[in-house]
Amino acid sequence: MAIPLSARLRKVLQLEEQQSYQDRAVLGGLEGFVHKFAEELRATHPEISQRLRNVSRGYAIRPVEARRAVVRALEDLLRLLEATLTIEERSRIPPGEDLHAPVRFAKGVGPERERLLKKLGIETIEDLLMYFPRKIEDRSVKKKIIQLRHGDRVTVQGRVRAVDLIKPKNNLEIVKAAIQENTGILYAIWFNQSWVKNQLVQGELISLYGTVESTHGQLQMNSPVWEPATVNFLTGRLVPVYPATEKLSPQMLSRLIRNNLSLYGPHLKELIPEEIRQRQQVLSRAKAFEQLHFPQRIEEYQQAHRALAFEELLLFQIGVALERAKTGARPGRCLTISDERLEEFFAVLPFKLTRAQQRAISEIRTDLAAPHPMNRLLQGDVGSGKTVVATAAALIAIASGYQVALMAPTEILAQQHFLKITELSARLLPPPRVVLLVGSMAERERVRLRGQIARGDADFVIGTHALIQEDVRFKDLGLAVIDEQHRFGVIQRAQLEQKGENLDILVMSATPIPRTITLTLYGQFEVSLLDELPFAKEIQTYWVSEERRDQVYEFVVSELKQGAQAYIVFPLIEESEELDLKAAKSAKEELEQTFFKNFRVGLLHGRMSDAEKQKTMEQLRARELDLLVSTTIIEVGIDIPNATVMVIEHADRFGLAQLHQLRGRIGRAGQKSYCFAIATPQSEEGRERLRVFQATLDGFEIAEADLRIRGPGELLGIAQHGLDSTFKVADLIADLDLMKAAREEAFHLIAQNSDHPLVAEFQRRFGGKFELARV
Repeated sequence: MAIPLSARLRKVLQLEEQQSYQDRAVLGGLEGFVHKFAEELRATHPEISQRLRNVSRGYAIRPVEARRAVVRALEDLLRLLEATLTIEERSRIPPGEDLHAPVRFAKGVGPERERLLKKLGIETIEDLLMYFPRKIEDRSVKKKIIQLRHGDRVTVQGRVRAVDLIKPKNNLEIVKAAIQENTGILYAIWFNQSWVKNQLVQGELISLYGTVESTHGQLQMNSPVWEPATVNFLTGRLVPVYPATEKLSPQMLSRLIRNNLSLYGPHLKELIPEEIRQRQQVLSRAKAFEQLHFPQRIEEYQQAHRALAFEELLLFQIGVALERAKTGARPGRCLTISDERLEEFFAVLPFKLTRAQQRAISEIRTDLAAPHPMNRLLQGDVGSGKTVVATAAALIAIASGYQVALMAPTEILAQQHFLKITELSARLLPPPRVVLLVGSMAERERVRLRGQIARGDADFVIGTHALIQEDVRFKDLGLAVIDEQHRFGVIQRAQLEQKGENLDILVMSATPIPRTITLTLYGQFEVSLLDELPFAKEIQTYWVSEERRDQVYEFVVSELKQGAQAYIVFPLIEESEELDLKAAKSAKEELEQTFFKNFRVGLLHGRMSDAEKQKTMEQLRARELDLLVSTTIIEVGIDIPNATVMVIEHADRFGLAQLHQLRGRIGRAGQKSYCFAIATPQSEEGRERLRVFQATLDGFEIAEADLRIRGPGELLGIAQHGLDSTFKVADLIADLDLMKAAREEAFHLIAQNSDHPLVAEFQRRFGGKFELARV
């Protein structure tokens, strides 16, 4: 009997809302109708029956704002009732509209709310149900007023004894309510929310949740959450807190989601195949939605989070598996090299390869010999020897008669690679023909080089974005190496790949990449890890406050006197009132006249011409400069063996990975070196970064800490990768094990059936976001 009545009550409440709470939605008034409904429920749902009576009592004599609160409370109770129905009873509720329908068709959404919801990215009813809370707030702790202490965050129940509206000055209205129970009085304060006065009814028992303050001998709560004491949805329990927008509060979002989940929740389709769900021990989809939005215990929230995070990661990894399968299906070249030629290269190296380098070269050699294109990520710490591994890969392609292209993000780095690779391969007989192509070259030289490349007279072409220009054509490009991968967009990489057919691809990262990022952004790649250094680095790192700057500079002077070279790095190039940072340009002039007046000081910054940069680098390499004042363009690509001291000014302005890269510019020959991070950070995040930076030289530890502190969005660049919006539930910091499990299941599933129904769901859910969240 409850089913048809519940549908009628829902319609009555909707009509009452449409008629602006005039108590005309049903003959005899809303209170009478609700009491009749409650009587029908008394035998099967006694508690809900009593709460319905309590909430609706006195509806006809309440002001309009209070009636609105009553209608919302009744909708909440109706949802609670429907959550307790059996499967048989639930199936008799008329089905809701399509989950993919526009959000304007959701219950409680009119044109204005639709506009506000769209600001939050909520376009459909499904989007609304999938707008998950950013946290769960425990509001279950209840106290008597006599037990309250300053700073408590608790739920309190009491009766409204008095309500005043105070206007102490223009543009400021204060609602102050006295809330009383048998142990004392608590004052609730709301600023510029005058409508609250009309919603509070004298004598009504209400629940409030907020932070207690003790002011002038009074206990009070500023802007507490409140509701009728019988409702128990926003207070006295675990409450979801949603990211909100102006005019759309977390409470309103919670109410919208709650009401629509009760309508559409039963129609949520199960996506994960039953055998996978059982194997991974995850909740059903409908149960996970219910428990994530409205958990009774924190364990329920955690179970739901795990289930929906797994669903998200499984779908994403299906995309990765499809991409990997597509690469594997393309024909490759089977590039090979004789053992003798490779051993000849190893023999002329002025150092012995590490075990990690040998392993990486072996993995790459196997990939290149396979009948499908290579797609491999080479990552390792600063100074782990990635360039040597890339050179060995290039020699394999050249030995098979193909050309190689290496693209670097800056001319300084491209020049550095050119010098290093030429030096490494010069003693081979015959040596490979290595050329450099960058934008700053004279047009005549570029034309000559383009002709050489097109004729096949250049084996190994090293360059910048100049390589992907339309007029650069290769005779037969076989291998593309992309350095500093994160600094290139998807389109730029695609443009390089179009220079050949079914190219073998090797990408290199400047610093280690957190494991979860490897499995998402770099999921389509096989991974070679350089997890050891050719020699132990002896760099002592010090975090120094700005007050001790002079002492640091005095130490630098003492090192320069002993023949060392040093860097001083600044974050900006021009003076900035907004950030109040010292710029490299003005700092150089100041330092030359004070601490370093007896030394040769150079300047390097991003606004210099390429010719000026190159000249400065040559001076530094030739030891014609003692000290280089620079911006972060020295972050990569600078290899000055004699540099043993680095000072990083305003170090709190840099990310951890960037600090680690800068530090990697010193101690390149293994000698004892010193790095000083000068900063007085104002935030705890800034202090935590510098604590980690000072404590470890391990790039893998640095990478994980940087992800933990900054989060994936900021770490990777939101605009480029879109990871801030790709995952709604999954946490790239905490869910590594879950991601591994999802990846294994996805790859197994696609191997069995590449047209599985989940492929369509992957396309629908992620679409273009998948392409954004790639490298």
